Amino acid sequence: MNRRSFLKITAASAAAVAVLPSASAASKRNLRKAIMYSTIGVKGSVLEKYRVMKEAGFEGVEPMGGMDREEVLAAFKETGLKAASVCCHTHWAKPLSAPDEATRKIGFDGLVQSLQDAKAYGASSVLLVPGVARDGVTYQQCFERSIVEIKKAIPVAQDAAVKIAIENVGNNFIMSPEQAIEYLEAINSEWVGWHFDIGNAGRVGPAEKWINLLGKRIVKIHVKDFSAKPSAPGVRSGARPKLLDGDTNWPAVMNALDRAGYSGWAISEQPSDQASNVETARDLAQRMDKIFAL
Repeated sequence: MNRRSFLKITAASAAAVAVLPSASAASKRNLRKAIMYSTIGVKGSVLEKYRVMKEAGFEGVEPMGGMDREEVLAAFKETGLKAASVCCHTHWAKPLSAPDEATRKIGFDGLVQSLQDAKAYGASSVLLVPGVARDGVTYQQCFERSIVEIKKAIPVAQDAAVKIAIENVGNNFIMSPEQAIEYLEAINSEWVGWHFDIGNAGRVGPAEKWINLLGKRIVKIHVKDFSAKPSAPGVRSGARPKLLDGDTNWPAVMNALDRAGYSGWAISEQPSDQASNVETARDLAQRMDKIFAL
């Protein structure tokens, strides 16, 4: 990052912190509850899963790219749920940062299909993990290779009127909001923004700092908690607690979202056992409501 970019980011951060939300901000929030399809633990068809989420109090679902499009459309139509976003289905197995062109091509095709799926479902963005900086792939290689592929997909995104939304994840790449801004500025397109994951950010720094810096670049959010405590014996490393039971500073996060002017979809990405039936899914939805009211 050059000195000019650093100074610009620092100034934006200072300005964001200086602006305080109004006392009635929480009551005026326009946030809609959705859930990531792959985290729905209910057994059955797409329609059966959607019906349970509807009964539990969700308004939307984030389906995966590459699903049976007609089946997904039918489930949306019957339940009245909306498409909050589409998650690209190829970005982990076939990353845009892969050393070989053939793998990158499969990843690119998956992104294109996800953009087309999003258009069909009426979603305004596609979640994309841009690459993975490990297994012989350096940070700089991930940066450069993924940007080449994303820029190739921008005309498709523009034609579909669907944004590509980059997510911060555990991919050893983009571990700070400053790096996120540098990445978006290198792409330099109104059709590429940020899909901000609250829990993932909390593992590497305060989520509210990311929000203050990213601001209007945030297209969608994943609502996820995290634990800063070491995992107990027998518990999988990185296991996520229920919302409000972890270490996320939710009041600070909500205030930061208010300052950023964020509204629209708030998508749960909690473990599937927290949405395995109507009771657990309703508890998840109610926890989201409590967070939104802070």
